Amino acid sequence: MTIPRPIRHKLATGLLATAVVALAGCASMGGGGSTKKLPAADASAQLYDARGADRGRADFYRDSDGLRIELVARGFAPGTYGMHVHAVGQCTPPDFTSAGPHWNPTGAQHGRDNPAGAHHGDLPNLVVEPGAIGRATLKLVGTRLSGEGGLLDADGAAFVIHAQADDLKTDPSGNSGARIACGVVELGAAK
Repeated sequence: MTIPRPIRHKLATGLLATAVVALAGCASMGGGGSTKKLPAADASAQLYDARGADRGRADFYRDSDGLRIELVARGFAPGTYGMHVHAVGQCTPPDFTSAGPHWNPTGAQHGRDNPAGAHHGDLPNLVVEPGAIGRATLKLVGTRLSGEGGLLDADGAAFVIHAQADDLKTDPSGNSGARIACGVVELGAAK
């Protein structure tokens, strides 16, 4: 039996959200000092707030079913934050509106809980626990980094963290509030 693409995407996004919540809990537990060297990222977005302070990094890796994003978010108060991939590779402070709308190459609506959604820029919420750095592993299933239909088209892309949780259904932005951190996605690992 073949599952239609919108349902496959919704299922994959739902599973991803479950994995992110589990990872957020693990991030607050600390960890051993592993010396295993991670592979270099295929692309990265160094995140900054409106004052130019370092707020973390999103590393993008090509894998067999799309892109994997490894996010480390620093300096965020405990809480839940919406995050999205945006369509334009510009992060002009203070409001980062230069990053344009969410990346939406298929013209879908917003949100994994929206019956007409979700688009490629949709991501689960970031949960930051007290005393922890925000960490998440995210998947953009069926997404390419470059080439036809790829994330890094002529005007690039940005990774944005919003001030509020995404309600996962309201088009076009999930009522996630102001853009409080932004990073331009660039090929290669961030310096």
